Amino acid sequence: MGDVISSNLDEGKREMITARTSAVMAEFGRFYEQQYAVALFNCVRFEIEGGGNVQTQLLHRKDPLKNKSIFSGGLFQYLEESKKWRSRFLYVGDSYNIGLYESKAAHDRGLQSKGVINCAGYRALTSMEEYLELLNNNLSDPKAKVASAPFLKYPTQFPLILWHPYARHHYFCVMTEKEQKKWHAVFQDCVRHSNNGLSEESKVSTPAFTDALRLYRQANGHYGTWDLMCGNQPQILANLVMETLHPELRNLIVPRLKGKLQQRQKDWMLISDAVYKQVLSQTRTEHEALVQVCEVERPRLDAALRTDMDQIITSKEHVSGKIRASVSPRVEQLVRNKVQPYIHSILEALMEPTSRGFSEVRDILFRELVEISKNSMNDGSREKLGEHMDKLSMLAFHPVKMQSCYEKMETLNLEGLQQRCDVSSPSVFIQRAQILMRQQMDDAVYTFEQLVHQSLEGNSGEDLCKTVQRCQDRVLKKYDYDSSTVRKKFFREALLQIIIPYMLKQLSPSCSTELPKFKELIFEDFSRFILVENIFEELVLQSVSKDIMMAVKEAAVQRKHNLYRDSMVLTNSDLNLHLLGENTIDWAGHLDEVKGERQRGEVANRKRKQIVSMIQLDGMPFLYESCQEVPGVDGIPEENEGEVGQDLPTEKLERSLSPVEHVPIEKEPGSPDSINQIRDLINPVLEFVHPDGKDDPQLTNGMFPLDEGDEVKHITSVVETVPRESSKKVDGELDATSSEQTLEEQQCVSAIESAIHQIEIAIQEDPSDNLNEGAIDSDGEFAQTSTSSSPHRHDDSGFQSPANENVEEVEPQPITDDEVVDTELVMLTLVEGMKTSVDLDISASEKEPEIETTADRVLL
Repeated sequence: MGDVISSNLDEGKREMITARTSAVMAEFGRFYEQQYAVALFNCVRFEIEGGGNVQTQLLHRKDPLKNKSIFSGGLFQYLEESKKWRSRFLYVGDSYNIGLYESKAAHDRGLQSKGVINCAGYRALTSMEEYLELLNNNLSDPKAKVASAPFLKYPTQFPLILWHPYARHHYFCVMTEKEQKKWHAVFQDCVRHSNNGLSEESKVSTPAFTDALRLYRQANGHYGTWDLMCGNQPQILANLVMETLHPELRNLIVPRLKGKLQQRQKDWMLISDAVYKQVLSQTRTEHEALVQVCEVERPRLDAALRTDMDQIITSKEHVSGKIRASVSPRVEQLVRNKVQPYIHSILEALMEPTSRGFSEVRDILFRELVEISKNSMNDGSREKLGEHMDKLSMLAFHPVKMQSCYEKMETLNLEGLQQRCDVSSPSVFIQRAQILMRQQMDDAVYTFEQLVHQSLEGNSGEDLCKTVQRCQDRVLKKYDYDSSTVRKKFFREALLQIIIPYMLKQLSPSCSTELPKFKELIFEDFSRFILVENIFEELVLQSVSKDIMMAVKEAAVQRKHNLYRDSMVLTNSDLNLHLLGENTIDWAGHLDEVKGERQRGEVANRKRKQIVSMIQLDGMPFLYESCQEVPGVDGIPEENEGEVGQDLPTEKLERSLSPVEHVPIEKEPGSPDSINQIRDLINPVLEFVHPDGKDDPQLTNGMFPLDEGDEVKHITSVVETVPRESSKKVDGELDATSSEQTLEEQQCVSAIESAIHQIEIAIQEDPSDNLNEGAIDSDGEFAQTSTSSSPHRHDDSGFQSPANENVEEVEPQPITDDEVVDTELVMLTLVEGMKTSVDLDISASEKEPEIETTADRVLL
């Protein structure tokens, strides 16, 4: 590749290219300096005198694509250097430049891109046949034989080609037709946006540049529209240079190329791309220098204009009157005979596809708003509304959703006017109308956002569905009015762009020779701001503007294509709307503060929000899929899982109750989960288990009778842990057993009282003094033991004393004055298990004052 370029672009040819570019820039610079002063005069005059524009109904936001990306994804690209197809990751940011990366990981890490494609001047193609047709028109050889081998072998059936008349061509392919359509829409949007490179906000430099370019081409015999007036100023100037330089180099270099036709075409594309890069670099440098010179002189020109504005205007009107009297008869005759008969037909050809495109914009907007209204009816939460509004905010910049609107304009046909009016192609009008469609859609969406936000702030309790519907109706009415205004302005400008070049071409041979004599009427101090060429064009424009205005007005009166008549809209006609803020609303964080704070905290680690979604292919990993996995329900342990079988620490309990063997508690119950379980902890339930024995039928109150001569050897207290039942089961049983609990509680109390009475009778055989002394001593001992024995102390659990079932039996001994009844040999066997709570503090104290009871124990 390098050999082809270096061998055909030697030092002599490169110097010739530089000289030709400098000559074009010098001539253009002369026109630019003249038109810069005129544009500054018009800007200052408009500022002083003022001018009324039709007040728009829809709001406009300045930077809609802030922190947004249009599209990104992977496809295959053909590399000229290696002659191979390679996988590439393409990223389309808010500048609409296409960045080429080795992989998605390389883009995420911020590595240098493999290249950047500025789509200004390109055409997006989806078929090899269309590409070969353009290629043959650019470089054809009638003597060459048609090759049997294809120009480029594609690995798939879905190609994507970016074609440029001078710069390098780019070849891509995808796997499916759906991907092809989406990428084609994205590429077309990139071309459309890049071609509209001149900023309308610059009131001096932009008009000066366009007028200078038009006058330069007219001086060289080129009238009418120009397809290559696309991109920024240096790109347009490079196209201006290549317009004449490219054919000369082709005639000079192509005959020297060797090989078959396809190979020569590829070699010529590489040479043409090298020449274009050299010219573009030079035009960028010289244009910056030219603009800097004019900007330095601007303060002096501005001061002169503001000082002598009245005199300059008077002098211009005097010269305009003289020129009008000289050329007016010829101009009027031309308008009457060759312009007026064709105005309505040209207007009709423009209105049909343009109105259908704007109508499609309204239909898409209406469907999206209705969808939001339905979603707010089904789910009235503000969080969901914020999600839908966040998606709606970028509707105008969604190439796939807006594609149907753009396609309506593609049907514009001006074949009958191209030769007559010197219209090269309708692409200039098509792209301009598509840009206006996108702008109107964004204005409508932005206005809807502001209205909804205002309604939510003022009426927080109103139904969201009604709020959305009311805002929807207001926005659609405003859109109808503004779309009519925008279309009428577009029709007038398009008619002027078609008719004025034709009239200038017809009048220039007879009028151009008469114009220099009017320069003598202009004062030398005002000659920078008054040019006879500009005055002549203004007179031509005024002569046909009246007829164009009448034609557009007539179409509006007849309500053709939903056009409205002009009406003045005061600035205070919608106070609430015009008082709204100009900032873009962050719907993701506005209606969900918690979610918004989390998202704002992750801005640094998050990619720019992408307007167009990716395509998921079957059997292929998703480009943005996450590697994190959420565990299933089975893998999440329960709260008390793994705690079964763990015994409570009992060392302290065994040290304090070494003479008495206790039954260890197997596990500690978990935290209570319901109110009933908490109540069971506060009021534990006890169950008395009837012991096995042969004499059981004699008992009617649950107590063992003492025969004559028998005495109580020991009383054993057995603590048994009752398995906890589920709260639902306990709640169900409580209702069924509520009537039985009262009777069982009474029986339990009476049984305990009878047992105490029997013990008292048996002990009365001993001296009462020793018994009282033993009772007092045992009370102090058991009070200390009981307090430290239970790991969980409950207010009602007075029967949780330890037990010793292996105490040796001894013969009954009479109690003397020196002996005290051993409390360890007097034990009562009570087993916890019955679901009823018993409090014996009051009953026991009423039966015997010598027996002292507390809430934590029963002392006998």
